[in-house]
Amino acid sequence: MIRRHRSLGFVTLVTFALLVTRPHEAFAQETPAQIAPPVVPSAVPSSAAPAQAPAVTLDEDALNRLVDARIRAREEAAKAADAAKASAAAAGSAPAPAPAPAEVGPFGDIDSTWMNGQTRQKEQPLTFLDRAVTLHAYFDLNYAFSSNHPKDNTLTGSASAGRHNEIGINLASIGLDVNYKGLIARLSFQYGNMLNIVQDLDGTVSRGRSLTAQNLRYIREATAGYHFDVGKGLNVEGGIFMSYIGLESYLLGENWNYTRSLVCDHTPFYFQGVRAQYYPTSRLKIEPWLMNGWQSYGKWNFAPSGGLALRYSPTEAVSLNANFYTGTDTKGVPGRVRFHHDNSIVARVYDAPASSFLSKAAFSLNTHLGFESGGEGLPGPAQAHMVGSSLVGRTWFAKNYLALSLRGEVMSNPSSYLAQFPPPGYASGGGTPALRAAGFTATFDILPSDSIALRAEVSHRVSNRAYFAGPDGTTSPDGFQPIDPTFTPDTRTDQTLFVLGLNARL
Repeated sequence: MIRRHRSLGFVTLVTFALLVTRPHEAFAQETPAQIAPPVVPSAVPSSAAPAQAPAVTLDEDALNRLVDARIRAREEAAKAADAAKASAAAAGSAPAPAPAPAEVGPFGDIDSTWMNGQTRQKEQPLTFLDRAVTLHAYFDLNYAFSSNHPKDNTLTGSASAGRHNEIGINLASIGLDVNYKGLIARLSFQYGNMLNIVQDLDGTVSRGRSLTAQNLRYIREATAGYHFDVGKGLNVEGGIFMSYIGLESYLLGENWNYTRSLVCDHTPFYFQGVRAQYYPTSRLKIEPWLMNGWQSYGKWNFAPSGGLALRYSPTEAVSLNANFYTGTDTKGVPGRVRFHHDNSIVARVYDAPASSFLSKAAFSLNTHLGFESGGEGLPGPAQAHMVGSSLVGRTWFAKNYLALSLRGEVMSNPSSYLAQFPPPGYASGGGTPALRAAGFTATFDILPSDSIALRAEVSHRVSNRAYFAGPDGTTSPDGFQPIDPTFTPDTRTDQTLFVLGLNARL
């Protein structure tokens, strides 16, 4: 009996020590029902009457082994539980699988912001209503100075800059784009000196009544249409559009040079009509057009004009474009047809955006060919044609914060049927001397961000005919209106133009 009491006392002592020293490790994973001290067999069966039972003893070494085994089991269970917790925590902190990339629209997988004639904006900050509405604003301020010093401060031969020795708003525009459940629309208003050069040239508004340039000149774009999920996309739209002819944009801030090239300055800036844009692949656009005429709100004759624009970008570094136009754009001569074609390549030959010296280099080549044919007594394609080309090389420096663009250009338009911005009294048509012009332009840009550009440019142009305003101007003897019908405009065959410009866009 004495040995039995001593053994039970030893077990109690060991159990108490475990509870005090290893309460968590030994028992944290088990409930009280799972934990029991070693059972000592009863000396009296529960069904029997109480009686004196023989003594049953447990060896102290056996008890020690039993306790050690229980301790090891508890420790292994605790380690397994800790490992399970750590695994669960690691699984919870691991990044979730990346979602499938969202499908991008045509040309959406390439960066076109470096290209000549394209916006430099990589993102649209003024987007609302879950990207259904995007507001946009454009601002173009310039100062131009001609080496000919015209006294009436009026420049001729270009639509890019119309005033000499004056700071002026060349173009300011604000509008919105809508893309909602298939509806696509754009409305943009405009104001500035460039409207006096471009929109006011439209002679079709003098045909009859109920159509005036005054009512429409402040609309840069007004279009509406629908997007169909055909191929990679099909858009059908109608309204007033920016022209698709020529590589360079109506918005000077999108071009590598501030002033447009000769070939792009003498082709349309806008059309009124309908178009469809079909994308059979994400890198190819086929765009047929139907419109009223060559840069006109109305029609010169009965038949409409038609056109086609093609764009293909095999890689992000190359863009190929081809445009076609045909129409009847001679007043009162419905049988005279105008055809025009231009093609271009824009290629990036070097790209190191992180370089503090040369960070990018690219070039563009835009070539035009057109003619007019038909009409009794009017010159044929041998004289009534236009051919020209513009080659631009552009290099970016200092991580694309600085850029230099150099352009060489030539144009020949013998009958001058595309001479859109000549001085007053300039003769055109059959029997007149051919117009041939050439030029060189250097443009330096400071580009703090993709929304603003500070620009400095010098260009020199020459022509075989007097095409540029001279010192006495092209308005009147004193340079002020009204125009004196007896005054002979002073014109020159060459001009050097210096321009400072600020282009901003959101």
